Amino acid sequence: MKQVLHMGIGGPVGSGKTALAEKLCKSLRDKINLAVVTNDIFTQEDAEFLIRAGALEKERIIGVETGGCPHTAIREDASGNLHAIDQLNSRFPDLDLILIESGGDNLAATFSPELVQRSIYVIDVSGGDKIPRKGGPAITRSDLLIINKTDLAPYVGADLKVMDRDAKKMRGDLPFVFTNLKTGEGLAEVVDWVLLQTKELREAIS
Repeated sequence: MKQVLHMGIGGPVGSGKTALAEKLCKSLRDKINLAVVTNDIFTQEDAEFLIRAGALEKERIIGVETGGCPHTAIREDASGNLHAIDQLNSRFPDLDLILIESGGDNLAATFSPELVQRSIYVIDVSGGDKIPRKGGPAITRSDLLIINKTDLAPYVGADLKVMDRDAKKMRGDLPFVFTNLKTGEGLAEVVDWVLLQTKELREAIS
């Protein structure tokens, strides 16, 4: 059976997770075979947004309703997400990548290794330049950290140089990217990173 890369997208509410999923789908859909699972507490709002935005055909997008604790759905009890992944693999046996967007997370939330092989964590500048140095597993251990909404820095008094310095200190050699997903700034770097991860997985099992 073909090995499919499962890639988690986590981050606080409003940081840009769904915007990232949309941009990645539109950038990657002509390059690789992909699908998406979204997580919302009581609705399938993010899945419906991606369908309306034309990110992918609707059969490639499944929304999971997590109930009151979205963190549990990506870690302690990932059964709903794993079931959605099984459905997508049945529909599209040649998938290269499944993106799994979590519900709103805090800095301590991480994806179960049973669920994903790679994870992206999205924070945004509106929370201030202190966020990277606060640390937490998502900041320090995610495979890629995205610092989104760079255009807001002057309005909230955030210093991007401070965020850059602190992200380097907290993450060591792990990569991070500054983005403004609204304009597409930084997106190409994220797309290249995702493609590299899918390529490395293929090569590892070939």
